[in-house]
Amino acid sequence: MTRMLRLDRRRFLVQSALTGAAILVARRHAWAAAPSDPVVDTASGKIRGAAADGINAFKGIPYGASTAGANRFMPPQKPAPWSGVREAVDWAGHAPQAFAGRRRPEVSALSGTPDKVPVSEDCLTLNLWTPGLDVGKRPVMVWYHGGGFSYGSANTPRTDGTNLARRGDVVVVTVNHRLNIFGFLDLAELGGEEFAHSANAGVLDLVAALEWVRENVANFGGDPGKVTIFGQSGGGGKVSALLAMPAAKGLFQRAIVMSGAGIRMAEHERATKLANAVLGEVGLTANEFDKLQALPVERLLAAIEPAQKKLGPAPFKLLDRYGFGPVVEGHDLPHHPFDPTATDLSDDVPVMVGGTKDENAIFLAPDDVVWSRTLGEDELKTRVAEVAGGDTDAVLALYRRMHPGMNPAELLIEITTDARFWVRSVLLAERKAAKGKAPVYMYSFNWQTPVFDGKLMAQHALDVPFVFDTLAATRITGHSPAAPPIAAAESATWAAFARSGTPDNNAIPHWPSYTAADRATMTIDTEWRVQNDPQHEARLLWTKIALA
Repeated sequence: MTRMLRLDRRRFLVQSALTGAAILVARRHAWAAAPSDPVVDTASGKIRGAAADGINAFKGIPYGASTAGANRFMPPQKPAPWSGVREAVDWAGHAPQAFAGRRRPEVSALSGTPDKVPVSEDCLTLNLWTPGLDVGKRPVMVWYHGGGFSYGSANTPRTDGTNLARRGDVVVVTVNHRLNIFGFLDLAELGGEEFAHSANAGVLDLVAALEWVRENVANFGGDPGKVTIFGQSGGGGKVSALLAMPAAKGLFQRAIVMSGAGIRMAEHERATKLANAVLGEVGLTANEFDKLQALPVERLLAAIEPAQKKLGPAPFKLLDRYGFGPVVEGHDLPHHPFDPTATDLSDDVPVMVGGTKDENAIFLAPDDVVWSRTLGEDELKTRVAEVAGGDTDAVLALYRRMHPGMNPAELLIEITTDARFWVRSVLLAERKAAKGKAPVYMYSFNWQTPVFDGKLMAQHALDVPFVFDTLAATRITGHSPAAPPIAAAESATWAAFARSGTPDNNAIPHWPSYTAADRATMTIDTEWRVQNDPQHEARLLWTKIALA
């Protein structure tokens, strides 16, 4: 069932020794020296990209018009066509950002350079990397960034598609779209038919990007009939929502959900209450939507947190994850993606789902008693009760038995990771497998980064630069020699799934699908191996708690 990875370690050690900045400088020189940069026809006009390292890159391609003014809260509109050749060599389309939460200062820079593009409602852009502009019919991989539907960007070196496109011989697309209050303010009850799609404008943007792919990707060497959507954290939630959206049916054929399984989305009644709270915060009434569309971006962003505080607790505290996010409103999103069962709409779509073993380590890092590993037993119990309620004693007893060497801070990381992330991945896999249609494959990324003496463990989002094979653009692995071979195997495996609908390839052992009989889960580390029903007792306990 297991075997050691056999990879060319030396080549990847050389790559990992380079800094992200050095790679970007080298690419800029390569672009400047290119004898002829690629020009491609799109439905809106010609664009010119840049050729570097054997890959053609196009950045900031508009797939939709500006969402400002009268387009605010509306479904996405087509971009205005242009004449001549439009330059597509710089990032563009940084959507307005909501508060991202506290970050420990020394940890915040580990993921590499953030998006430096000024935020704007003219944010419907995508970036594309392709090995060739021939009629290659390559698989297409469309990426959605994380950030809980509230913040984030596709414009980062960490998700540069160059290495993934080359290794997998695939076309890579990364997408910017509306977030937070701009993408998910449910005004349908208050504003009538004109605002019928406002609750899901942000995911309708994703549908528009997929329509752009269907219409244009063949000119970039891609196959519009072989599209994989994939995303991490909030990006995994976006993938989950698209699996349940009629407008997205047929626009993709495979899906990968990383650390963000979306079992349930917001319900219409609750989303309408949130919209009313927003109107109260900005001092407008339900017949003043023209003024709402004209408010400064900063004024709307400032209304998010106080409006959310006016709502009571969500019905399922471990499954209802988003304030401003997709809304089950009966038409754009008719049903929850995986509650009470997996949606019938995506029965024919193979899915990969999983996450990192210690997701919550990064979110607990700002907490000094967790970071210093001085959390006490009494406080551990209080913190666990926030997610486990009346089952707190049972949870603590189980995890002490599962992890006898862990201190209270480490136990808190494990328990809250399983409560807030892992149980949702398990439910998605179970409910997808129960349909008995297209397969579902489950994984756990277990490799732990050595940075900060290992305190971050296998943290949330650690796996993103492994998938894109962009370790040199981050400091997240501490240049560990163990990391590049894992990245080589993981990026090859994600590309293999995009090509065939199964993750099997020569870099890893056979990966069986997840079924109720064995619950096969691929653990990703220096050695990849399959485990059947890992954490059996924890699965049963958290499933009971989550659905109570």
